[in-house]
Amino acid sequence: MSEKLELLNQALADKLGDKILRSIVAKGELTVVISASDYSSVAYMLRDDPDLRFEQLVDLTGLDYSTFAGQDFPSRFAVAVHLLSVSHNLRLRLRVHAEDDSFPMLDSVCEVWPGANWFEREAFDLFGIVFSGHPDLRRILTDYGFVGYPFRKDFPVSGYVEMRYDQEQGRVVYQSVTIEPRENTPRIVRDENYGNAGRG
Repeated sequence: MSEKLELLNQALADKLGDKILRSIVAKGELTVVISASDYSSVAYMLRDDPDLRFEQLVDLTGLDYSTFAGQDFPSRFAVAVHLLSVSHNLRLRLRVHAEDDSFPMLDSVCEVWPGANWFEREAFDLFGIVFSGHPDLRRILTDYGFVGYPFRKDFPVSGYVEMRYDQEQGRVVYQSVTIEPRENTPRIVRDENYGNAGRG
């Protein structure tokens, strides 16, 4: 671990204390795991504390740990927030797990970092994670009548419904998927001399 990461890790441990459930350093990056109940207060501290000053949210994405929930991870759904401190030239990943797998909900951080708005809408649309206090939580990528959350691991690859233009009705109609589910196995075809081109 670099000296810069060590100092950041220590500063976070001093300021957040037992709010940090887990601290992970991998591939030169620091990830801090906190509980859903501490998410909002930790977000404000990360932004406002003069020793931290994580003033910019770079990315926020939903996570579905599916079969790993309960083993390596406390619950199925989580959010990863990538933060940047321009003042101190530091990066941090914050991971928060939703407590209820049947209805995953976390606090919105739009008040802390306004740039989280569309990222939270995307996580809601694709993973079904609800953000309490979000100013305009509605779908952003899928169609208005879309059923389900396409980035969840249990969502079928072909989906549940398909749409097509009906000539008789003169409009687009939705119907059950007519594609048979199948597993594709890629076929690799190579010449006998593959990789030997140009060798004498």
